[in-house]
Amino acid sequence: MAFAVGQPNVILIFADDLGPGMLGCYGQSIVKTPHIDRLAEEGMKFNNYYGGVYCAPSRWTLLTGMHDGRIGGWANNRGGLPILRDSGEISEEEFQKRFTEHKAKSHPIAPDEVFLAQVAQRAGYKTAQFGKLDRGFLTWHERVKRFGWDFYEGYYDHTRCHGFYPPYIWRNGHKIELEGNFLPDCGKTSEAGNEPVGYGGKTYSQNVFIEDILKYIRKHKDEPFFLYHPTQLPHGPVAIPELHPDFADDPHLSLAEKKYASMVKMLDDHVGLIMEELKNQGLDRNTIVFFASDNGHELYYGPKSEYAKQILPSGEKANLTDKKWRTSECGDVFNGAGGRAGLKRSGYQGGMQCPLIVRWPGQIKPGTETDLLSAHYDFMATLAELVGGEIPQGKDSISYLPTLLGEPQEKTHDYVIVNNRKTTMGSSALISREGFKLVEADKKRGLFQLYNILTDNEERHDLADQYPEKVSQLKTILERELDSGRPDLAGGEQ
Repeated sequence: MAFAVGQPNVILIFADDLGPGMLGCYGQSIVKTPHIDRLAEEGMKFNNYYGGVYCAPSRWTLLTGMHDGRIGGWANNRGGLPILRDSGEISEEEFQKRFTEHKAKSHPIAPDEVFLAQVAQRAGYKTAQFGKLDRGFLTWHERVKRFGWDFYEGYYDHTRCHGFYPPYIWRNGHKIELEGNFLPDCGKTSEAGNEPVGYGGKTYSQNVFIEDILKYIRKHKDEPFFLYHPTQLPHGPVAIPELHPDFADDPHLSLAEKKYASMVKMLDDHVGLIMEELKNQGLDRNTIVFFASDNGHELYYGPKSEYAKQILPSGEKANLTDKKWRTSECGDVFNGAGGRAGLKRSGYQGGMQCPLIVRWPGQIKPGTETDLLSAHYDFMATLAELVGGEIPQGKDSISYLPTLLGEPQEKTHDYVIVNNRKTTMGSSALISREGFKLVEADKKRGLFQLYNILTDNEERHDLADQYPEKVSQLKTILERELDSGRPDLAGGEQ
């Protein structure tokens, strides 16, 4: 596909646990997100876009170009080992022994596996990652490099990411100590989030990342780059150096809600800084910027415990039919899931439907929207077409670049698969091209529900009894795809 400009720079900003309802362009009213909203005003907003339901599988599907029902999609390893060493619970010798065992047991990478950044590398791009490194949960230098990153900076251990004041981060295999941070758990706060503002240390991790992202853009302004920023924001427990003025004195918000809102504002501000730097360096028109989130909304404030217990404000138990748990009805002041049923880990839309906004001046028509059925794993094919690279054989990924450019989208998904081994509110799901969504509502009982998400995105009207043949058809496909082989690998499995 030919473009009016040369190979564009590509930036992917990947928020953490941010539901669509937290963004102004998707309906948020309390927390203003002008910089992210401007991406939508000047680009395209996706309304039928899916990630995973949980952090590690969602990142796996993004980085592999495969749906997370494939073998390996949920084969994440365990985090937390460095915290045991840093706190003195185990010795350095014991740490090295356990870490060697960890590496041996971690999900192996097939020799012919091609990851997202490698697609850009092979097309002559410089690649860089800042933030939560790898796909989860505990990685190391050689593994991050195997994923295709020329430059990286961030956390090896996703468990350490639950704090925002790490004593150190990693940059290209080197430990970088951060001033004024001493807590082994990186300043992780309680679930209540009532610690004093600024608790945890002196140097906030996200401020380090944004400063170095801007430096990277300046340094590489004369060569094509693919920059991936899997940020911690606004994953909790809540922590922020200072409350944003919009919320500091709001009597209607709790301290935890003020902190969370301030974290979303910081994310929006950092998007603004990236866009400003692109303009300052003359890269604005030749850079395509993607903004997405890994999975559905998660609560780190308000009715978090009520969701875990599936309790409605009335005190009665929620169900999976006419009384589903929703942020719009159950005490979430921000309505982070935007009326959708469920949250992160849920098989309903609140667990898996994600924001996606794409801006590319002169190429994407401003202020456009699309209902194209698409998912995280489509980013690989889209990136390949953008950078002039090859889409690896056997991937589930389908490029949505034609839709971005206002051209006919000739190749589309028959269905999108979202695997889910959690059972808080439903488990796995299949979304079809015509708008039907099959939800495995109760895994133990083999109960499936059917919704038309094009007319009923809040999943209030189960159509299973009305369309039993459709349920049977989609159930056959879903069960076939879960734990299915890897057509992108020579052995078919990993």
